[in-house]
Amino acid sequence: MKMRRLAFAALLVPTLAYAWPWSQDMMDQPSVKPQEPVRDGKMMAFPHRSVPVQGIPTQVADREAAKTLANPVPATPESIHEGRTLFRIVCAACHGLTGLADSPVSDKIGAIPLNDDYVQKQLTEGWIFGTITFGGAIMPPYGVPGGKTGSNDLSVEERWHVVNYVRHALIKEPVAPATQQAKTP
Repeated sequence: MKMRRLAFAALLVPTLAYAWPWSQDMMDQPSVKPQEPVRDGKMMAFPHRSVPVQGIPTQVADREAAKTLANPVPATPESIHEGRTLFRIVCAACHGLTGLADSPVSDKIGAIPLNDDYVQKQLTEGWIFGTITFGGAIMPPYGVPGGKTGSNDLSVEERWHVVNYVRHALIKEPVAPATQQAKTP
C-alpha cells in the first residue's frame, strides 16, 4: 500500500511542478509589442527623436539626386572592414577583388574599374551610393528603390560601408600577380 502511495505521489510531482509560476512562457508576460494597440485601441506613440532600426532612410528619388548626399557613416576601420566584406560578396563578381574590373565577366558586361582617378577623385560619395542603390547602365540596383526589396539588397548603412571601402581602402588592396598560362608541350 505504501508503494502505491509513493508511486502516485511521484506521478503528481511533475504535474504540480508544471503549475508553479516559473513554468510560464516568456511570450505571455505583460509587455507592449511593436505597433500593438495599448489604450482605447490606439497605438502608443513612438518616443521623441526615435530612429528606425535600419538606420538612415534613403530620401533620394534617383542616382542624380544622390550626388549631393554626405556620407553619414564615418570611415572607421570597422566600417571599412564591413565594406570590404560586402564588396567581396556583392561587387567583386563584376568589378574584381581589387576593383580593377579584372574578373572573368568584367569584359563581357563592361564593368568599370573602381580604383581609377575618375571614380576615386571625381565622383562624389553620394554618387557612388546612388549607383549602388539604383544601379547603372548594366549594374542592377542593390538598394531598396520604391520600397521593393530583393534578396541582394543592402541596407542603407551597408551601402555606406561599401562606399567607405571603395573610397578609402580599395586602391590599397594588393594586386595578385598575373597567373602564368600553362605551357602545352
